[in-house]
Amino acid sequence: MLTIRFDNSYARELEGMYIPWTGQPAPSPKLLILNEPLAEELGLDPKALAGTDGLAMLTGSAMPETATPLAMAYAGHQFGGFSPQLGDGRALLVGEIVDRNGHRRDLHLKGSGPTPFSRGGDGKAALGPVLREYIMSEAMHALGIPTTRALAAVATGETVRRETALPGAVLARVASSHLRVGTFQFFLARGETARLRRLADYAIRRHDPDLDGHADRYAAFLRRVIARQMALVAQWMAVGFVHGVMNTDNCAISGETIDYGPCAFLDAYDPKAVFSSIDQHGRYAYDQQPVLAQWNVARLAETLLPLINPEDPEAALPDAQDAIEEAPDIYAGAWRVQMGRKLGLESADTADEGLITGFLSLLAGERADFTGSFATLAAAARGDDAGIRDRIADRSALDDWLGAWRKRIARETGGAARAAERMSRANPVYIPRNHRVEAALASAHEDDLAPLHELLEVMRQPYTRRAGLEAFERPAPDDFGPYVTYCGT
Repeated sequence: MLTIRFDNSYARELEGMYIPWTGQPAPSPKLLILNEPLAEELGLDPKALAGTDGLAMLTGSAMPETATPLAMAYAGHQFGGFSPQLGDGRALLVGEIVDRNGHRRDLHLKGSGPTPFSRGGDGKAALGPVLREYIMSEAMHALGIPTTRALAAVATGETVRRETALPGAVLARVASSHLRVGTFQFFLARGETARLRRLADYAIRRHDPDLDGHADRYAAFLRRVIARQMALVAQWMAVGFVHGVMNTDNCAISGETIDYGPCAFLDAYDPKAVFSSIDQHGRYAYDQQPVLAQWNVARLAETLLPLINPEDPEAALPDAQDAIEEAPDIYAGAWRVQMGRKLGLESADTADEGLITGFLSLLAGERADFTGSFATLAAAARGDDAGIRDRIADRSALDDWLGAWRKRIARETGGAARAAERMSRANPVYIPRNHRVEAALASAHEDDLAPLHELLEVMRQPYTRRAGLEAFERPAPDDFGPYVTYCGT
């Protein structure tokens, strides 16, 4: 029998903010991949998870006694338009686990069947999107970027209908919580201030416990969330990650990356890169992500006004506005740190912004490979310019930039040698290249998981170049064409 010590604070403390629910039985569940190190970190037995009871839980159809499966309520702005009720339409919060390090973690399923929030959908997930989220979230974790984690992918043995018939699957993921900006919006839209306060107090106890009980905790909580979001997006930008759907229901107050739908990594550097099939106006383009993060936290600020000043919420507006207006500077500082490290700078400041943007301009002018170009700079710091010269055709502009850069890193502690070490730690050699992801998913549809496992193994050490993996460094071939990913996955 599967035994898990869940401790379900969300279900216990926030009654009325969810609907108790269970998933639909999976006709023939089959474990596709299990993240055994993560399972052990959670104090779970991998063998038990792979057994009959474990697969029943991982597909949502039967639960251990200590689980309290539920569909969470939330709202959200989707592409700028507000939906007052979204909620977990095809997902379940199974319960919470206090891991071996004492951290509380949600166990959450995607694709376990319809819930009362499904809005007519079937509540299921197809194999490809489930495995995509597994790959992308684990790659982001390996890159050192806050993210939900993938625990398991389980085939259900049934067919789901999209444009064609596709094999069904369920993703089990783990997060610090699944509280979203949209969770707060749900209760503000209903004028349920008492529940909104309960939610905010719960979020503070869970994510910012040092603020618990303070008179100004809601304003301070807002600033914490802003800082986390700005830092997160700066990390996305540094590795060329495009989330694709930065809706407020996809903005976690924990500061973790959540919900990998139409997401991708840049090959050719293009600040206007869009990978979502429905983002026709570039709302969530690569270079718009900092702007959208600020927009999202402004929506959170709106929900907190009646808590910051219950007697006169409008009187709380100036302080909230000040916090929001600080977001661009917070982001700029985090971005300088991230990008400065990529150029070998231990402590980049505003005077270094020209050096950073100068290199990005070189990449944009050539549509050079983002990851590969930065990865060549460590060699250039050691005097080997061949790699970067192969990528930038404008030799005069490149020579000017290299000259200015070498003068700058010479002023760093340890000079160019120490700068090269920093660059090796800040610039990944391997990312989940879009064509590699698609090839792994295509093979999985043919019951061949070897490319998936190979890609995951490569991504476990993204900053370490290894012999025999040269093909994983290369961008997509020319005949791969424009890359498009889809929502609702």
